[in-house]
Amino acid sequence: KARMLKKIHICLCFFFVSGILYEISLLSGCFFSCMPMPKHFLTPEQVLNLGKSIIFLETTERLEPPPLVSCSVESAARIYQDRPVILFMKGLTNDTVLDSNSSYAAFSLLSSMKNVFLFPLQMETIFQETPLLQWYNEVDPEEEKNWVHVSSDASRLALIWKYGGIYMDTDVISIRPIPEGSFLAAQKSRFSSNGIFGFPARHKFIWDCMENFVLKYNGNIWGNQGPFLMTRMLKTICNLTDFEGIEDHSCQNISFLNPQRFYPIPYPAWGRYYDVWDKNPDFNHSYALHLWNFMNRNRKAVVAGSNSLAEKLYKTYCPTTYEDLIKNAELRDLPSY
Repeated sequence: KARMLKKIHICLCFFFVSGILYEISLLSGCFFSCMPMPKHFLTPEQVLNLGKSIIFLETTERLEPPPLVSCSVESAARIYQDRPVILFMKGLTNDTVLDSNSSYAAFSLLSSMKNVFLFPLQMETIFQETPLLQWYNEVDPEEEKNWVHVSSDASRLALIWKYGGIYMDTDVISIRPIPEGSFLAAQKSRFSSNGIFGFPARHKFIWDCMENFVLKYNGNIWGNQGPFLMTRMLKTICNLTDFEGIEDHSCQNISFLNPQRFYPIPYPAWGRYYDVWDKNPDFNHSYALHLWNFMNRNRKAVVAGSNSLAEKLYKTYCPTTYEDLIKNAELRDLPSY
C-alpha cells in the first residue's frame, strides 16, 4: 500500500511539473518551437484556446492568398512571435492538404512559419452560442450584395468574443506590437474602424455588438455591420471627442486608439502607399498600417524595383513575401521559346 501511494505521489508530481513547464513554455514563446506534435495536427479550437491569437479572415473562395494578404500574415507572425497567427479561409476544407510542399506558393510560405496556422472558415461552428447563429440560419447569402464583407464582419466578432485576441484585416501590415488589451481603432475622430480591434474573451462590448448586428441588420448598406456598428456601439458608452494630437482616448477600460496608430495615411490618400516618396515617413506613432485594399479598384500592386513606399514596407516587415514576389517577377520575365 505504501508503495502504491508513493507511485501515485510520483505521478502527481510529474503532472504538476509538466504543467508548470507547459506554462513556462507558453510564457517564454517556446511553445511553437517545442510543440510535441506537428502543428497541422492541431485543431482551430486547440490553437485558439492558447489565447491572444492574431486572427485574419478570407471570406471569398480563393485559395491562393495574394502578396498583400501574405505580407499581412507574415508581418504579424514576425512581430508576435510568441502568439498564434491564424488565417481562416472559406475556400479551405478539412481535406485540403496544407504544408510547406503545397502547390500554392503563399501556402508554402506561410506554412513554414512556426506560429502561423491556416484553417477552414466554418461559420456555422463559429456562430454557435452567439446571437449571430439565428441570423446566419435565416439569411440567404445569394440575396446579399455585400455578403463577403457582412460574413467577415460577423465572423470576426464571434471569434474575438469566444476566444479573445486581435482581429486584423488582410491588408494590415504589422510594424510593432500593440500594447493594449481592449481596444478599438479610430479611423478618424469620433469614428471607429472594425478593420483591427482586440479584446479578451467573453467581453461584454463584443457581445453587445453581436446583438446590435442582428437587431440593426441591413446588408444593403456597406459598413452597417462593420465600422458603423462599432461606432454606434462605442457612442452608447462613451462621449467621443476629437483627437487633438497623437493622444489615445479611453472609456470604460476600452482604449480608442488615435488614427495615427493604424491610419496615418487616411483613405482619401490611400494611393500614396504605392507612390515614391522624397522622404519616407517613419511611422513612429503607428503599430500597424492599413493599406486600404478596398479602395484599390485599379489593383495597384507592389512592383519589385519601383522604390514605392509599399515596396519598402514589404522589404522590412515581410521579407519572405517580398523575396517570393521578386522570384515570381523574374519567372514572368523569362523569355518563352
